[in-house]
This record gives sequence, structure tokens and C-alpha cells, in this order.
Amino acid sequence: MAKPRHSRRALLAWPLILAAGPAMAAARTKVITVLGDSITAGYGLPARAALPYQLQVALTRLGAPAQVRAAGVSGDTTAGGLARVDFSVRKDTDLVIVALGANDLLQGQDPRRTRANLDGIVKKLKARKIGVVLTGVMAPVEVGGGYARDFNAVFPAVARAHGVPLYANLLDGVARQPSLNQPDGIHPNARGAAIIAARLAPVVAKALATRR
Repeated sequence: MAKPRHSRRALLAWPLILAAGPAMAAARTKVITVLGDSITAGYGLPARAALPYQLQVALTRLGAPAQVRAAGVSGDTTAGGLARVDFSVRKDTDLVIVALGANDLLQGQDPRRTRANLDGIVKKLKARKIGVVLTGVMAPVEVGGGYARDFNAVFPAVARAHGVPLYANLLDGVARQPSLNQPDGIHPNARGAAIIAARLAPVVAKALATRR
């Protein structure tokens, strides 16, 4: 007795469905978590104007769409980030942007402590098989030449030690530009956040492309 035609169609379709499985899995939207402080938390800005959302927009424009999650806490230091990295970064995260250190600088913390904390954060993430992009903070010369030199050296040293990409200065092109910052002169306004996102996006897109 001949099998119904629709049954034959279903049997023929199974190899195609199975073959498409890996491709469908690969098409999953990748997840980026921004582990940071008030700048990445979007202090003083609506969510759609803040850095995480603007980065998501910038990545889409580059053809590297991803879901970008904000995990910034105002006032957080590298020590705070180390204490919360395990629960602030969800298990489905593909890549973390570690954007901490500005508050260490404002508090005049020992650069050796900042480095140890960043080392700890990166080690925890790599142990979980999560990619990392490290962003730096540049100390102004006004804080003292020796301290500024030691502090600024922390971020490239951590990036080299762990083999992770470094975006040298998160506030590049925005710091000390009144038109790109809020009245406090520290936190970027909406235009400033968009500029940071546009400059950071190519580095993040390249790192994300290596994640499988």
C-alpha cells in the first residue's frame, strides 16, 4: 500500500531540518554585558540615550547586531565590580565590556590595587569562557605625573597579561568637551554617549566575531 504523499514529504524534509539546525543555532543573537559604573549605567540619561543602548545601535549599523545589557552601578570601583561580577554577568553572556576604574581614579586608589581587581574580574570571566573587552581610563596630568603614569599603565598591562582587546580610553573624544557632557563635566550627555558608542563599536564587533 502506497504511503500518503504528505508522509513522503515529511520524510524528505527531515534531512533539511536537521541540516538547518546548526545554522539556526549560530544565528542566535549574541549577548554583551557592560560591567561598569555611572557612565555605563547612563547616569542622567534615559535608557535609549545611554551608552549600552547606543552601543547596540552602533553595532547594528556595523552589521554586528547584539543584545547589549547594562550592568553599571553608579559609584562602583574595580573592587565593587570584582565583588559582583559573578551575579551581574548572566550565564548567557558572550562578551563582557569591563568599563571600570574611573572611581578608583577619583578616589586616588593605589594603581596596584586597581590592577589586582581588574585581573580578578578578567580571570573570573575567562574561567566562565566569556569573552572580554577591557576599556581604559586616562588619568589627567593634574593628579600628578607619577600617579597618572602608574594608573594609566594598569589597563594595557592587564590586557597584555590576559590577551584581551583594549580600548585605551573610554572617554576618548568626549572628556573635557562641555558640549558633550552634562553640567557636572564628568558624565557624557546623549551626544557624548553616542560618540563613545560609535568609537567603541568596531573594537567590540571584532571581539564578538571571535565568539562561537
